[in-house]
Order: sequence, then structure tokens, then C-alpha cells
Amino acid sequence: MLLLLAYMDPGEQYSGGYTTTFDTTVNAFDLAASNLREGGNIEFQGGNSFFNRTWVQGGNSASDGLGPVFNSTACNGCHVKDGRGTPPPDGSNVFSTMLIRVSKDGKDPTTGGPIGLDNYGLQINNRGIPGVQAEATTTVNFAEEPGSFPDGETYSLRRPTFTISNWNFGAPALVHQSPRTSPMIPGLGLLEAIPESTILSFADENDSDGDGISGKPNLVWDAKLQKKVLGRFGWKANEPTLFQQNQGAFLGDIGITSPLFPNQNCVGAQAACFAAPAGNNGNPEGTEISNRTAELVTFYTKLLGVPGRRNWTQPDVVRGKEIFSQIGCNSCHKPHIFTGYSEGFPEISFQHIKPYTDLLLHDMGPDLADNREDFEASGTEWRTPPLWGTGLIQKVNGHNHLLHDGRARGHKEAILWHGGEALTSRNKFVNLPKEDRDKLILFLESL
Repeated sequence: MLLLLAYMDPGEQYSGGYTTTFDTTVNAFDLAASNLREGGNIEFQGGNSFFNRTWVQGGNSASDGLGPVFNSTACNGCHVKDGRGTPPPDGSNVFSTMLIRVSKDGKDPTTGGPIGLDNYGLQINNRGIPGVQAEATTTVNFAEEPGSFPDGETYSLRRPTFTISNWNFGAPALVHQSPRTSPMIPGLGLLEAIPESTILSFADENDSDGDGISGKPNLVWDAKLQKKVLGRFGWKANEPTLFQQNQGAFLGDIGITSPLFPNQNCVGAQAACFAAPAGNNGNPEGTEISNRTAELVTFYTKLLGVPGRRNWTQPDVVRGKEIFSQIGCNSCHKPHIFTGYSEGFPEISFQHIKPYTDLLLHDMGPDLADNREDFEASGTEWRTPPLWGTGLIQKVNGHNHLLHDGRARGHKEAILWHGGEALTSRNKFVNLPKEDRDKLILFLESL
């Protein structure tokens, strides 16, 4: 019992520090931080209203500016209930909560980031407003790959193949592509409040300690500061701030211009796209959302509360946490981090959080590789995703699909897909007794 108690630090159920919420309903991901400042609900709900707003094409009186090419008509179209997206069913080309990033060879000489395809840019927009063609059709097919543990328990992994077809502006000679499901968004403000020095202290790019883990930071372009800074957000840590992440998504996913990204998302030969009317919302900046709207959405995404843990004192769950550490999962999925000072946001300042991430890039092996570089991230490297809240995805979103492309149906399959730096931990998991594997999964489902 004393051994079990050693793995239950006081307040462990408070995954997001004092921002933590305790709601296990379908609303678990879209609640304000529990310590939201007095009067802060006005700004929070203001940001929420824009996050949930359905945009229409330009030329209308309000909420216009959609597209001309786009993936979704609203932020919550991808982040349903502020939760996780999922790939479509086998053989489907209806991508509603995921997209495909694209690029060609080389790096942008100014930003160091990927270079977009001629006539398509950095993302396939699979929808267009009336009179404007979508860029292309995206399709996924799955192949089941059965396997078994040494003790005889069977499993099946589904390997996805993503295809881009019906290129409406000419098929490129070479395409680097990367499918991405939409991530859940609670706790992003806390991740932004982690001191840069803390994240860099986790890095060991040359594996100087010989443990097989060589996490490295991504250095990405900050459009506001016009320089390279530490990346934190996105599947490859390719975005530096929520302010930029949000405005980039408004433009790339919905086709809504903003002060940070004021130009329409039309590229090359897309003549009808260039000719389509822009939105006219009367903003002083002349863009389809104002700086004030961008600030409200940032306020909202910064101050979503993190769901607290369930069953955290249950003995099998506690044992699962112990196994998590024993097989080395905590080398990348860091359980305890302290945030620093976040100017204007006392709610997320100086919090003891349990995100289970290091926000660094790690080589995850060939099976998960997209073979597409993204700033300093190679084609096999991915940012360690936070694990907090993943045990509630099934409740909120009606599925349990994990990893960057949603191929894994639950935590067990996600672990089995791990390779590269995580291969040793994956193999240790495979060789555990079934009862210990089950306890580890119970622990992950408690997060």
C-alpha cells in the first residue's frame, strides 16, 4: 500500500491545476476554467460565440467571408464540442474533422517552414463556395493488420492510406502530404504558459544520457514578431502561440482573413477564388475578423478548463500509473510541469499541471512517419501529444480515435503503433502480463 501511495501525489486529480473542471458529461471539454476571474465570463462567452459561429460566403451582411475555398464553416466544425476529430470511414472522401497538409521540396528562405504547392498552398481545401472549385478530393482507405501479444491476446491495427485525387488546378509532380485530425483544445493556455526554459530542459537532441530518448524543440516562424521562436502547438509543434494558431486556422480551415493573415487563401491558378467577394464585416482593419475578435477567441481557447481525473485512487488505476513509469512512458509524456507567469492571465499562471507531454519532437519510427518536414521536424518526428482528457473523448465525441491521423482506436492501439524512440516502451508494454496491460489502459482512461 505504501508503494501505491507514493504514486498518488496530493491533488493529482487536478490535471489543470486550479483551472481543473469536474464534469464527465458531453460538455467536459467546453467549460471555462474553474478559477476564471470575476467578470471573465463575458469575454469567455464572446470568444465562444465566435468559435461556434457558422460563416457564410462574402457579400452577406454579417458573419460573411467564408472561403472561397475551405475545409469547414466553423471552428467547432472541426473541434466538435472542443474535442477530437476523426478520420472518415473506410473509402470515404467526406473529411469533416481532419485535413491534409501538403508541400513541395525545400524550405521557405524567410521562415524556414515548408513551401506550399503551386496552385494549392500548404493545405488541401476540399470545399468551395458556389462558383469556386474545391482544390481536390481527399480519400482514406484502411487495411486491417491482425496481431497478438505473447500471451495469446489478439488485436488488429488499421493502417490508413490517404489519397489526393481530382486535382482541379493540375496534378503536382511531387507532393509531400500529412493527414491531421483536429486535436482537443482544453488546456492550451496552460501549455502556452509553460516557461520556454522548462521545455528546453527536457530536450536531449543527441541523447547524451543514452536512454534512447532524444527529444528536440521545433523552431518556427512567429508572424507577429517576424522571427523564429519555440513551437508548441500542432501535431509537429509548428505553431508558436495560440494567437497565431487561431488566426492561421481561421484562414487555412475556414478562409477567414485576420490582421495577422490579411490575404485570402487563394493560390496560383485559382481565378474564381481570387474573383470571389470578400467578407464585409465593417472591421477597422479591413479583414474578415478584427483584432478584437482574434483576442476574444484567444481568451476563450486559453481559458478552457482541463477535465479532472476520475477513479484516480482506485488501486488498479494507481498500479497502472506505476507501470506507465516503469516501462518509460513518462520519459516523453511528462506527468508534472509548473507553468510560469502569463501576462494578463492569472488563471494559468504558476499552476502545477499534469499534461503528460514535453512539447518536444520525437522520432516515432517509420510506421507513423508522414515523410514531410515541418520547420525543424523531420518526416518521422511528432510532438508528444498531451494525454490529459483523452479518457473522455469517447464520452464527448463518440469515438476513441488517437494519433495524428486517428488510426488508433483507443490507447492500446496507439501504444502498439509507437516506434522509433518509443519502441522500447512499446515492446515492454507488449510483454507485460495481460492484467498489467489492462491496468495501464485503466490509468490512461482516468486522465
